[in-house]
Amino acid sequence: MEIGKKIKNLRLKKGLTQEELGERTDLSKGYISQLERDLSSPSIDTLFHLLEVLGISPKEFFDEDIHKQKVVYEEEEQTGFVDEERGYEIRWLVPESNEKEMEPIRLCFQEKGEFKVFEPSLSETFAYVLSGQVIVRLGKHTYVAKKGESIYFHASEEHQIVNDFNGLSELVLVCTDSYL
Repeated sequence: MEIGKKIKNLRLKKGLTQEELGERTDLSKGYISQLERDLSSPSIDTLFHLLEVLGISPKEFFDEDIHKQKVVYEEEEQTGFVDEERGYEIRWLVPESNEKEMEPIRLCFQEKGEFKVFEPSLSETFAYVLSGQVIVRLGKHTYVAKKGESIYFHASEEHQIVNDFNGLSELVLVCTDSYL
């Protein structure tokens, strides 16, 4: 078991520097560095104090199954919503994505379909057009993207995506600071 690597990962998840963790545990930055590189082993008391500061119990720390992250999401896990009036279907590709930094979706438009208008936000939005052609309205500007093209914008102005194709259009869209 790589105790140092686990301590480092927990520290980074908490957004702490080695110096900040050292201050909270009365350990030096150099000692934290040695622990994280597995060059030194902490006493049981020191380890338990580190874990307490990092917000994890010893059981959770040593339980391998708890730390295994989910990497692959099966199609059956996706959730969806259809807005027949506006002519679009949205599929959340990662079920708990609204709790994560990025929210990936698949967006399918019927002919003349349009996604709702979004208020300005701090989000960044990326999309890749799989088929058809869409218009991105961003503030007072309009942009056209067709199959095979990418879209990227800061959502700092009112924005909307609409189908601009005589048929179906489909895209994969990923935004930060979930607002979908």
